[in-house]
Amino acid sequence: MQQKKTAIILGATGLTGSYLLQELLADEGYEKIKVFTRKSLGFTHPKLVEFQVDLFRLTEEKEDFTGDEVFCCVGSTKKKTPNNEVYEKVDVGIPSVAAKLAKENNIGTFIVISALGADTGSRFFYNQIKGKMEALVLQQNIKHTYILRPSLISGKRKEKRTLEFIWNQLMKVANLFMMGPLKKFKSIPAINIAKAMIVLANSPQSESIIESEEINRIGI
Repeated sequence: MQQKKTAIILGATGLTGSYLLQELLADEGYEKIKVFTRKSLGFTHPKLVEFQVDLFRLTEEKEDFTGDEVFCCVGSTKKKTPNNEVYEKVDVGIPSVAAKLAKENNIGTFIVISALGADTGSRFFYNQIKGKMEALVLQQNIKHTYILRPSLISGKRKEKRTLEFIWNQLMKVANLFMMGPLKKFKSIPAINIAKAMIVLANSPQSESIIESEEINRIGI
């Protein structure tokens, strides 16, 4: 009988992270789900172990940061974090420190959500930041590292984002016309990303960078 696993989630209160948490809690292959979070999830579950911590001081949690896999769904927005320095601390600092802890604690799988167009040489701050995060994560040389690059992520968020809601509705229509080279720009449901992360954790692949179309294919 295959031994059941322990997973670590960062960003479990976000859109994709919340779907991922529910999927892992329901997955019989996992016996424990450790969640490191700034604010409480607000519920309990026999498999859930919640660590309410300061994610900017994640290195202090090394003793508890143990398991088989790390799923990093951390990410902010310019509206939430208008200060570029703080934004970088969230989108680069937290994932890169988590990857370093995973390496130090011999965790063999690290899966993180990046973004379509991530590139350290990009003109756009957001894409630069994601590219920097990817480079730092890959530097750890964790055996099974997967960087997911979704396009616009769709789904029902807890908080109200009017402009994003309108954009999501427009993208539903636009998706119908995105063919050929434009297919990679199709919006992708958060639940598909969550499911793809679990598939990758349990069915290792040779490629570390997983683009949006492939994420959708795996996660459907």
